[in-house]
Amino acid sequence: MLSTFRRFLPKPFRNDKTIIPVVRLQGAIGMQSPMRSGLSLASAALPLEKAFSFKKAPAVALIVNSPGGSPVQSRLIFKRIRDLAKENEKDVLVFVEDVAASGGYMIAIAGDEIFVDPSSIVGSIGVVAAGFGFTEMIKKIGVDRRVYTAGEKKVTLDPFQPEVPEDIAYLKSLQLELHETFIDLVKSRRGDVLTEDPDLFTGKFWTGRTAVQLGLVDAIGDLRGVLQDRYGEKTEPRLISAPRGLFGRRAGLGVNQKAQRLTEGLGDELISAVEERALWMRYGL
Repeated sequence: MLSTFRRFLPKPFRNDKTIIPVVRLQGAIGMQSPMRSGLSLASAALPLEKAFSFKKAPAVALIVNSPGGSPVQSRLIFKRIRDLAKENEKDVLVFVEDVAASGGYMIAIAGDEIFVDPSSIVGSIGVVAAGFGFTEMIKKIGVDRRVYTAGEKKVTLDPFQPEVPEDIAYLKSLQLELHETFIDLVKSRRGDVLTEDPDLFTGKFWTGRTAVQLGLVDAIGDLRGVLQDRYGEKTEPRLISAPRGLFGRRAGLGVNQKAQRLTEGLGDELISAVEERALWMRYGL
């Protein structure tokens, strides 16, 4: 009866569209700052909660475009998505743009289904730590490195001191533990569709087309096309963004913190920007 009555309402008053909230999760994970966008639980929490609060929406769509980053922030975002999906009884559809690799893929597997472009980069299920050694440089310029600690391992892998084999072995043991956590998470979400390819958990990455064959993702598809096929031609994706605060910046840090941090740490910002750029370049982006 209600649907029949709705046909006689003026068009502006009809509510016959299916609204699907969309949240964009983009950037290197854990590298957010006042001067550079990034991705963390703090930046993603509000738009995710708002998207899952759409009572009439049958699903929430997530656009993922990330080369990875912090394993902790990646898993926290993954868990928040799954918790909200369970609490609100929503399907989660993930759409990968350029890349969902490493921590970006960890976030993507929070989806009940994952769609990719044929040229998307997917995978890199592994753990990496990188740095530089400056021991020879400081010798040449006549600099003495003076470090005083309480705790003999407090300066493990200091870039200004020679590497110690047992410190490298310890770091690798931590990496193996993190890698096992990542693998277990992937298997818990996609174990029923994954192939037995021996390279699956080596850190290797693939195009979207090959990722479908490996079971890492479900299908080739774009957001608008998939949503209209599934929920009808009148389906409307609605982008949900974090509220903007002072100076138009996304909510996350307090205003006082922002004002303070805008004028300090420029050296750290530069180094972080280089690190972030290196993450994207690893996948040819």
